[in-house]
Amino acid sequence: MTQLRSQTAATHRAHLSLALLFLLPLGFIACPNSAPPETGAQKAAQPATTPTPTAALPAFDGQRAFAHVSRMVEMGPRPAGSQELARTRQYIVGELQSYRLKVTTDEFTAQTPGGNKQMVNVTAELPGQSADAIIVASHYDTKPYKEFRFVGANDAGSSTGTLLELARALSHEKPRLTYWFVFFDGEEAFCRGWDDCGKPAAPDNTYGSRRYVAHLKEQNQLQRVRAMILLDMMGYKNLQLRRDDMGTRWLEDVIWDTARDIGHGDVFVAGAEGVGGDDHEPFLKAGIEAVDIIQLNDYPYWHTAADTLDKISPRSLQVVGETLIASLPRIEQRLQK
Repeated sequence: MTQLRSQTAATHRAHLSLALLFLLPLGFIACPNSAPPETGAQKAAQPATTPTPTAALPAFDGQRAFAHVSRMVEMGPRPAGSQELARTRQYIVGELQSYRLKVTTDEFTAQTPGGNKQMVNVTAELPGQSADAIIVASHYDTKPYKEFRFVGANDAGSSTGTLLELARALSHEKPRLTYWFVFFDGEEAFCRGWDDCGKPAAPDNTYGSRRYVAHLKEQNQLQRVRAMILLDMMGYKNLQLRRDDMGTRWLEDVIWDTARDIGHGDVFVAGAEGVGGDDHEPFLKAGIEAVDIIQLNDYPYWHTAADTLDKISPRSLQVVGETLIASLPRIEQRLQK
């Protein structure tokens, strides 16, 4: 695995701005040399597109995102229902409100193998030109352990810190679609292992995301959600992101191709990442197109006491943040065709 080189946020913003001058519209994302020549009939079947100038994109600050991760790690283990998670939630809500976003919370009781737990999902809304929404999400709880102190710097500090910085960076924009920045409670299981609780009636994880989808259905709002992007475990200093094997292919294509176009093809690499039971799954089951940006199998500190702040790199957070900010306009364009 290639060691990521440390670069300043300012340098990356400069490189990003230069690279964006050459971004092509979504219809031309694929490299022309990566596929066989098209026939005349195939070319005729494609709608004509006219390249349009790319506006300057909001600047993502990896150091800011890293500072959020550091604050959460300082709070210690943050399992669902704990006082530490309540303080984390207060911090998240305070940051989102400081960006002048509309923040709502949904408190619910989850039946878990560890008893009933009070959980709270947090949503910040950035209104767009359309009421249709794109969700960008992370869970913010950590897995409960009695054997050791688990502070979850990567799982899920890195994704939560990145999502907060994305919300700040985009907060002054007027996107085509409405953005919901969603922080799920209760992603982690209460049982020590997947099979330690026998066969429960419902999964022992993804409590918050399952609740979120159910609540959307109850409110007759599910049809508003056009796509869902999940962040989870994407801050490792040796970051290599492969495509989630459950995800929606076209969403993955847009994000991975955009990463390559802006110079981050060394992080968003080829190959598949085996993922099951993450927070995007309830959305996929509900018919919503979704993708999980995660490095799971090549992260050696997953669910160990060593998942600490020294494993996280501001550079990794920067790469993911820049890539998502550049990808979202392309995703909107695809959804509005």
